[in-house]
Amino acid sequence: MLGRLLSPRRARQFQRLMRNGKLTLLCLFLTVIMLRGNIGAGKFGTPEKDLDEIRETFSYIRRRAEPRRVLEEASIAAQVQPKSTESTRIGSKNYAEFDITKILKDEDDGVEEFKRDPSQPYTLGPKISNWDEQRGEWLKKNPNFPNFIAEKKPRVLLVTGSSPKPCENPVGDHYLLKSIKNKIDYCRLHGIEIFYNMALLDAEMAGFWAKLPLIRKLLLSHPEVEFLWWMDSDAMFTDMAFEVPWERYKDHNFVMHGWNEMVYDQKNWIGLNTGSFLLRNCQWSLDILDTWAPMGPKGKTREEAGALLTRELKDRPVFEADDQSAMVYILATQKEKWGDKVYLESAYYLHGYWGILVDRYEEMLENYHPGLGDHRWPLVTHFVGCKPCGKFGDYPVERCLKQMDRAFNFGDNQILQMYGFTHNSLGSRRVKRTRNETDNPLEVRDEFGLLHPAFKAVKV
Repeated sequence: MLGRLLSPRRARQFQRLMRNGKLTLLCLFLTVIMLRGNIGAGKFGTPEKDLDEIRETFSYIRRRAEPRRVLEEASIAAQVQPKSTESTRIGSKNYAEFDITKILKDEDDGVEEFKRDPSQPYTLGPKISNWDEQRGEWLKKNPNFPNFIAEKKPRVLLVTGSSPKPCENPVGDHYLLKSIKNKIDYCRLHGIEIFYNMALLDAEMAGFWAKLPLIRKLLLSHPEVEFLWWMDSDAMFTDMAFEVPWERYKDHNFVMHGWNEMVYDQKNWIGLNTGSFLLRNCQWSLDILDTWAPMGPKGKTREEAGALLTRELKDRPVFEADDQSAMVYILATQKEKWGDKVYLESAYYLHGYWGILVDRYEEMLENYHPGLGDHRWPLVTHFVGCKPCGKFGDYPVERCLKQMDRAFNFGDNQILQMYGFTHNSLGSRRVKRTRNETDNPLEVRDEFGLLHPAFKAVKV
């Protein structure tokens, strides 16, 4: 029929078109079948639902690809675009490269700082004359906060601290951390509360003297505390088992490591040490703080007081007034007023000079045991002159840091042994096991009896 209607050439073209159309329809049909099998047949399997689901699938693929494309474009742009020095500093993730001074700037709130009248003598605060009465009344009204937590066991607050700014050398803050960890360990064992200060309460009393305003504030704010124990940040406990003989000081208010002869007879400026001392919370203590403080304000007052102390005290070098020399001077010149209530302790090391102790630790380990507190096993090892938080010390840095590590580990081993560990050596950070694990852990007893010491027991 096509031959009669069309020429032979036209008929062949039409037949070819029909064959191609059939093939196209077959391919389309197969494609739909494949899409239904891989993508899904819609909610009800209808063609309309199929098309909707296909559209959604391709839309989801495009959305997934978009973030990758944006990130790739941003990465390419960052490589091509010159880096801004300012933005690099702001966005740096490298702590070693960050300039810490950018966030250590003191804020100026526009309020002028209080300035004392230089013509008037310095005071720590308003004069208080009846503190014993005020405190006694408070204790009666607050029986749940007794100043003695057990028989012959006073409530003690250990106070220490450091500068509000980071140390001036890269490792100083690490050794401050070791020091406070050491103090926390001792206080936990002996039922002592701890206060760590990083605030300069009075700008005039910086340096040696910063402790005085803090101590007075804490005594007045915590009437429940019977004794405040000040301890410098560069001092560490090296006898975790030694319990301070509190009953020995029942008639005294101020306990320092020192020697009566050196203070009262020789007026030697190192006759006592104020890096670690005990101060009772009472009127007498407020009075001696008031007597102690006037030499402390920085500037002309401190310089003139330093000249007086160098002139009056034996072997004192020339430098501005420090709290230790000032206390020696007060006791030596006013013994009748203060001496009866001051106890200069030398039977154990409330303060122990590191230079004569740390190299003997191995000898102590071989011959003695914790709990002695004296030259055989010192309660406190004090790194006087090392100044680990400053730029310069009075001794070689390597020697100081090595010896501080040894002192820390010497004390830390007494803690670790409770749990079956010890440092590989006094100079090592690594630890090793000292006993095997057991399925009866409550039967294990630590070597020094520190897990449940008698001085920590509470009567019910």
